[in-house]
Amino acid sequence: MDTETLRDRGLVLLGCGKMGSAMLEGWLAGALEPRHVWVQDPAPSDWLKELDGLHLNADLPEAPAMVLVAVKPQMMGDALPAMRRLGNGETVFVSVAAGTPIARFEEALGDATPVIRAMPNTPAAIGHGITALVANPRAEHALPLAEDLMRAVGRTVLLDDETQMDAVTAVSGSGPAYVFHLIECLTQAGMAEGLSEDMARDLAKATVAGAGALAAGSDRPAADLRRDVTSPGGTTQAGLDVLMDDEAGLPPLIRRTVAAAADRSRELAR
Repeated sequence: MDTETLRDRGLVLLGCGKMGSAMLEGWLAGALEPRHVWVQDPAPSDWLKELDGLHLNADLPEAPAMVLVAVKPQMMGDALPAMRRLGNGETVFVSVAAGTPIARFEEALGDATPVIRAMPNTPAAIGHGITALVANPRAEHALPLAEDLMRAVGRTVLLDDETQMDAVTAVSGSGPAYVFHLIECLTQAGMAEGLSEDMARDLAKATVAGAGALAAGSDRPAADLRRDVTSPGGTTQAGLDVLMDDEAGLPPLIRRTVAAAADRSRELAR
């Protein structure tokens, strides 16, 4: 399956909130035109309504090449039955819904339905996300195209097995919230040392953003970048002695954090 197939048979976007809109914007900036896309959304944005040629809440093609499911997990029960006629055929379903395993799609759409599960994270909304993908055997031929589509909102990685998705959810899916909380904590710590709230917040946000960009743009391990900032006996070393404590520092805390999120992901998928 390739982009030409999408243009010929159509791409359906089921749900077009922030994530769906970010993906659609990326596709329209590339190889697709609005006339190639069908969007199903109960509350479409003004931007969608103004896209000339887009098929908005219109009847779907007889056999679209791909249906990308971007509805909230709690809406899945209503959304999938409406797609039942497209199951067990050549239409590939790609889901970006958190906590919804491939088996649930097969149950709702038919055992022979090609399904790809994808897990993007919230930075995808600004084109800086990372998406993990895994397919059932019937959809493996469509993985390269699904990767191309998800690159509209950032980087992609392919998983060996769907069981890895719980770890992905815990690390990159939930990870932005951990980083936002780090910004909160740095802000509060700066205030405790005498900075104003605005100054502490600006310093914390800029520091996290800059360090992330530095790490993303470097091929060197994060440990090497950390050592570059750390002079023996200096201020950074004093802080790291607390942060890197094997019993009370960040390493065991992050391990417990990721484990708790992964465990909850497994529970939700049952």
